[in-house]
Amino acid sequence: MIGRVACVTGATAGIGRACVHRFIAGGWRVIALGRRAFRLLELKNNYTAKQLHTAQLDVRDRKKVRDFFDNLLMEWSKIDLLVNNAGLARGLSSIEDGDFEDWDEMIDVNLKGLLNVTRMVAPMMVRQNSGHIINVGSLAGKEVYAKGNVYCATKHAVDALTRAMRLDLTPKGVKVSAVHPGLVETEFSLIRFRGDETRAKKVYEGFRPLTGDDVAETIFYVANAPAHVNIADVVMLPSAQAASGVVARDRTPQKF
Repeated sequence: MIGRVACVTGATAGIGRACVHRFIAGGWRVIALGRRAFRLLELKNNYTAKQLHTAQLDVRDRKKVRDFFDNLLMEWSKIDLLVNNAGLARGLSSIEDGDFEDWDEMIDVNLKGLLNVTRMVAPMMVRQNSGHIINVGSLAGKEVYAKGNVYCATKHAVDALTRAMRLDLTPKGVKVSAVHPGLVETEFSLIRFRGDETRAKKVYEGFRPLTGDDVAETIFYVANAPAHVNIADVVMLPSAQAASGVVARDRTPQKF
């Protein structure tokens, strides 16, 4: 297993960054893709050029995604694992008050961005008759919650797309899996609420949420299953979370 290559999108924070560290620690080589150049530089400073290859890339930009993979250096061109992690939420509004720009951003990143990268990597895996794609979904792709309408819709689409991809790619030697976390304390809520730290912190008060490391460990486990095993679908929650929007804060179930 030493030397296998994993490509991780959304690698500059949270789950994606944790995946970079976990996979390199586990003997993999990692291609880390993300939008924030200074975060990529921080990652790069921790590893050798043989361990980590970074690129500033917005998964929404189809041309740049295509150019990156078309010009990938030979030593990185056999991708064994794609972790489609890039994603975000914007706003928390009832449908009649939703912001069109927020909707577009969520659809473009969470769904179209995943498609842009998958469309470039999947043919590589089909040609080599091996590979594994792990989509990072969300509990919001299994359930819905009030005011989460479009975000939930994008993650439901990721869930459906994962199952359809599995039908397409299994006969061609490529595994397809998904990991769907519940509440994870990363920059997720800070981004959703556009930097409002007070509002973001309230999401995680009174209980112990998942961390990016928790999710990365699960993704690593799925990726390292024996060749004849595909852990197709994982839903993981903090022990205090019962459902979307229902959390036992200070051991008292409350809706947020």
